[in-house]
Amino acid sequence: MTSVCFYYQVHQPPRLSKFTVFSENIPYFDEEKNRKILQRVATKCYLPTNKILSDLIDDLGKQFRIAFSLTGTFVEQCRKYSPEVLQSFKRLADTGNVEFLGETYYHSLAGLFSMEEFGEQVELHRSLMKDLTGQKPKVFRNAEAMYSNDIARSIEHLGFTGIVAEGHEKILGWRSPNYLYRPEGCEKIVALLRNYRLSDDIGFRFSERRWAGYPLTADKYAEWLSASEGDCVNIFIDYETFGEHQWEDTGIFDFLEALPYEILKYENLDFRTPSEIISSYKPVGVIDVPDIVSWADIQRDASAWLGNDMQKYAFRRMAQLEELAKRNRDLLNVWRLLQTSDHFYYICTKWFADGDVHKYFNPYDSPYDAFINYMNVLQDLQGRLERSEAEVSAEPLLKEGVLLA
Repeated sequence: MTSVCFYYQVHQPPRLSKFTVFSENIPYFDEEKNRKILQRVATKCYLPTNKILSDLIDDLGKQFRIAFSLTGTFVEQCRKYSPEVLQSFKRLADTGNVEFLGETYYHSLAGLFSMEEFGEQVELHRSLMKDLTGQKPKVFRNAEAMYSNDIARSIEHLGFTGIVAEGHEKILGWRSPNYLYRPEGCEKIVALLRNYRLSDDIGFRFSERRWAGYPLTADKYAEWLSASEGDCVNIFIDYETFGEHQWEDTGIFDFLEALPYEILKYENLDFRTPSEIISSYKPVGVIDVPDIVSWADIQRDASAWLGNDMQKYAFRRMAQLEELAKRNRDLLNVWRLLQTSDHFYYICTKWFADGDVHKYFNPYDSPYDAFINYMNVLQDLQGRLERSEAEVSAEPLLKEGVLLA
């Protein structure tokens, strides 16, 4: 038996306002732009796709299982602009057929500069998922599936049983992604590896007419899954694939509706969630990943976020504010929102195969515009943090009358 695991990443970043060094009384985040994009994607993707999945669960019962992770920034935007989307996810959670994975609350790069901050965000997200879905996540998926030995060990320490990683040759060499593996240095946690070829067939190639596999039909894809050797085939994709990256007129919704029925025609296939796969199969080997590997960039590393001098400088300046920000409860959330990986992705200057999809929501005309705008916001935030720190330091003197003499 080979278990098919469909996992969907759901994320919307907090987009920044146009901010200059002369800006005064301007909010850091462009709420109008965030509202318009969230509501558009809700109409084109989230609501219709959740309806399809809900109907499939109603019809197929426990035979059909899926998984999601919802970032904290996505949930916050839904609460403001589209609460019906959250209600539809709650209904999916109530079926018992859907698992919700852990994340960093802010879909951030925290694991690359502070394991303390990383752990705090993971716990914030865990609490959010418990409140929203009634589930305490057992499996973790880092922002952009960034993975390394150190991250896996940290996640094991936080009590998770599994972690998602990219099933790329950089991790596996000649081995197959269709098995569980034990992260180097870990004793309990296991890694679920994304089958990136079969995942990208849906996520990126579905509507590509020049692709040899076009048109991708549900029966053809189910046949490919049935022919896959291994314990599990992990299909991990962005949820916005449905209706947004792949528009309705491509047939993506018809494909999604038909696919579970085609898969279940094969006796060697079934559906399982990540936790069910972990409880059903044993790891067949160890993966040793000393350096960061990700899922989104063609090089499968962190260079799409930290590959050029602008990105490195912005990231370093942001990270340097950790101590100040954590002493300021009023501004801590703002600093954390500036950690979201998308801010650094917008500053990327290299060409990569999946760039068109990731640039779809990019609010900037160029990486240089993104860098300047981000640094203007960060510099303003730093000034506010420093002024607040100075005021707090002066308070005891004022109370004792020293500065009033």
